[in-house]
Amino acid sequence: MKSQDKTPAQLHREQVQREALRMGIDEDYISVLVDTFYDRIRSHDVLGPIFSDAIGSNWELHLEKMKKFWSSVARNTGQYSGKPVPSHQKLTQVQQSDFAIWLDLFKQTLANTAPTPQAADYFMERADRIARSLKMAMFDRPGVFADC
Repeated sequence: MKSQDKTPAQLHREQVQREALRMGIDEDYISVLVDTFYDRIRSHDVLGPIFSDAIGSNWELHLEKMKKFWSSVARNTGQYSGKPVPSHQKLTQVQQSDFAIWLDLFKQTLANTAPTPQAADYFMERADRIARSLKMAMFDRPGVFADC
């Protein structure tokens, strides 16, 4: 298909994917990132039990879902079509402080695995945005303190 026959969305997707590849972000790296990060999550004394309670024995399914999620976030592949906010809102044992732990583990994982410094920055910017959004959805509910 010629460039002039593509929609603006298709052109944007191709541009994002080229930029990601330039930084070393491909499906193989996303797989390494997700597997390494969740190995760390599973062994973490605070986050491990939270994830274990939520995921149970379905780790393979969760890892595949997270690989699709990060592929969609980082490479604009459109592989992920879930709804993360409602899933996270069900997690009653999560504390606001857990988000800082999650981000720190993610940052450490990027420092140890990212193919380029630009890739680490690229992922971290998106992880910060995602964490902020989920934290707001879970804890900043309008009207919660209305009677105070």
